[in-house]
This record gives sequence, C-alpha cells and structure tokens, in this order.
Amino acid sequence: MEQEQLAKILEAHKLWLQGSADGVEADLISADLEDASLKGADLIGANLIGANLRSANLRSANLEGANLIGADLKGADLEGANLIGANLISADLEGANLIGANLISADLRGANLRYANLEGANLEDVNLGSANLKDVNLGSANLKGANLRRASLECANLRSADLEGADLRRANLRGASLEGANLKGANLDLSCWPLWCGSLGVKADEALVGQLLFHAFDLAKHSDVNIKTIAKMKKLINKSSPVIKHGI
Repeated sequence: MEQEQLAKILEAHKLWLQGSADGVEADLISADLEDASLKGADLIGANLIGANLRSANLRSANLEGANLIGADLKGADLEGANLIGANLISADLEGANLIGANLISADLRGANLRYANLEGANLEDVNLGSANLKDVNLGSANLKGANLRRASLECANLRSADLEGADLRRANLRGASLEGANLKGANLDLSCWPLWCGSLGVKADEALVGQLLFHAFDLAKHSDVNIKTIAKMKKLINKSSPVIKHGI
C-alpha cells in the first residue's frame, strides 16, 4: 500500500474515533503494509486481520483493542506501542521489537514470538496459551496473572521477570533463565523446570518450594543417599507444603 493512501486511511480513522461524520473506521484486512511507517499512528480498534506488517515501524503506535488475528509482524518495531486488549491470536511476531510495549490483557494464544524482544514490557493478565516463546527476551517484564499454559519457553530469558500468579501449567521451561524471577503464587504443575544455574535466585512461595523438595526427596529416597539427609528433607517438605504428602 502506498504511504499516501495509508495516510488518508489513518486520517479518516482518527476522525471516526473522534465521532466525526466524515470519519471511517480503518479496515486494513490482509493489507500489505510491509516496511510501512506507522510510528505513533492511532489505530485504536482497527481491523488488521491477516495484514502484512513485516518490518513495519509501529513505534509508540496506539493499537489498543486492534484486531491483528493472524497478522504477520515479523521483525516489526513495536517499541513502546500500546497493545492493551489487542487480539493477536496466531499472529507471527518472530524477531519483533516490543521493548516497553503495553500488552495488558492482550490475546496472544498460539502466537509466534520466537526471538522477540519484550524486555520491560507489560504483559499483565495476557493470554499466551500455547504460544511459541522460544529464545524470547522477557527480562524484567511484568507477567503477573499471565496465562502461559502449554507455552514453549525453551531458552527464554525471564531474568527478573514478575510472574506472580501466572499459570505455567505444562509450560516448557527447558533451558530458560529465571534468575531473580518472581514465581510467587505461580502454578507450575506438570511444567518442565530448568535444572541449571539459570534457575538460581528465583523467588517462590511455600507451595512451589514444597513441590520441588518433594521431587528431590523422592529422588533421594530411591537413591543411595544418607538416611539422615532424607529425614531432614522430609521435615522441610512437610513444613513448606503440608498439602504435598503422597505417602512420604
């Protein structure tokens, strides 16, 4: 799409948002906007289903409530963009720049965010169920209450990320870096916990500590470990998580 035509659509959309009779809601379904300059553009509630936004400049753009289902945003620059409540189901955001972006309550189910940079982004209450987050940078990101069920977080950077109350059931955290991350109240049932130095320094609650201790205790019980050590572990488990018994 030519930049001149795009500018007219954006102006008409702006008038529509202001309630002007001359305004027209932006309909950019399947539009070819590759490499387009949309820096600071006002696209609140715009329809961008299946749009091609590869390498587009969307810095500080307002996409609150926009419909971006299946959109191609590979390599797009969305630094500081407002994506509150945006629909990004199955969108392709591989390698996209989302540093400091606001994605509160956005829907990213099944989205591809591999290699994307979301450092310091606000993803509170975001839905990332079954999303591809391999090698993603989520350092210092806010993921409070986020849905990450069945998400792939292999080799992801989650250093100092806030995952309080997040749902990580069946999530794959293999090779992920969790140093300094806050996992208090998070649900990690049936997930893959990274057993390497990258998971040191994690902040957890008693329930999670109890779960991890239980597995360590079970391993010790079936291995050649000193009986006194096992007894100490059992005491710690019962103290930290009395709910977890399972015959120990």
